[in-house]
Amino acid sequence: MSDKNLKNMIGKAFNEIADAIESGQFGEKKRVGITLLGSEHGVDNILKGAELAQSRDNSIEVVLIGPKVNTNLRTVQANTEDEQHKVMEQLLDSKEIDSCVTMHYNFPIGVSTVGRVVTPGIGKEMIIATTTGTSSAHRVEGMVKNALYGIITAKSLGIKDPTVGILNLDGARQVEKALKELNENGYKVNFTESLRADGGAVMRGNDLLTGTPDVMVTDTLTGNLLMKVFSSFNTGGSYEAMGFGYGPGVGEGYDRTILILSRASGVPVVANAISYAGQVAKGNIKKISKDEFKSAKDAKLCDILSSVTKEKKKDEEEVAAPDKEIVTGSVSGIDILDLEDAVKALWRNGIYAESGMGCTGPIVMINETKVEAAFEILKKEGYVS
Repeated sequence: MSDKNLKNMIGKAFNEIADAIESGQFGEKKRVGITLLGSEHGVDNILKGAELAQSRDNSIEVVLIGPKVNTNLRTVQANTEDEQHKVMEQLLDSKEIDSCVTMHYNFPIGVSTVGRVVTPGIGKEMIIATTTGTSSAHRVEGMVKNALYGIITAKSLGIKDPTVGILNLDGARQVEKALKELNENGYKVNFTESLRADGGAVMRGNDLLTGTPDVMVTDTLTGNLLMKVFSSFNTGGSYEAMGFGYGPGVGEGYDRTILILSRASGVPVVANAISYAGQVAKGNIKKISKDEFKSAKDAKLCDILSSVTKEKKKDEEEVAAPDKEIVTGSVSGIDILDLEDAVKALWRNGIYAESGMGCTGPIVMINETKVEAAFEILKKEGYVS
């Protein structure tokens, strides 16, 4: 073999290694689960999205969770939505899958999801922090946390120094002040500038359309609305055709990488959400989350959050929680501002409860055998009607 041929072979080998590293196909594949039941468009809609995601990304292995279907993809059987969520959690906790995409999943308070859209102005990807769940019962505190969750997710996608903008909503200026204080204390927040003439880190509607920041900070309900508009504005609303779904649930100490889809998400969004799940798993979102929370706390995050909530907090009776129970039942219809008080009301009456957030709003989670009794207590005390 000539020296020239040898050099060509070595060069080709190095190029292949570089391409594999860049594409994420170098090393162990990430296993991404997807639950099949729950879509308004049927099981076949989810299956087609899963097969599309697998066909275009060899760096992941897509694992289906749900009823048996005709496919070459690996399937872990589950026959109801509740059963598939239990199976999903078991697979995640045992590390048989690295991340999972699902619908209609209840996160604990403190965890919310970080969505990802393609903006119509110039086709730029933008992260919306956050889109489902609740980071905090306090609006400003929640939006400050949402900023952190968005930064964590952006970094897990490989954006080393993501730009941050705050949507012009009630509380935006307080959020800006808190984030600037965090930045001054040593936790880097890379504020962007509005494209409008007066600039600033508070974003206008134009910034939404063009994707001015990498991370757009908002409250969760507004974020949820934006996801629906960005995903289905060109389909009439019943079919989400664009974007990457509502994203991974992020929160301090939360150890499961679970991404959310709408029941209206169509095949393209299902496929993109699975790719999104693979990317944040490869980017090690759990480690990044742990590191970012530590850095933020070193920059006095807890003190800053206390300062934005102190005027709203009431002097409340300390109530000890009863012995912990499995909480598979729930009561909904409670105002977010009353949620923690409702939990304590049940504690005072000897019922163990936890606060949570479902896709339809705040919930109190209790043992399924005590739902009726809990509802009557909450109704008597004025938390539900």
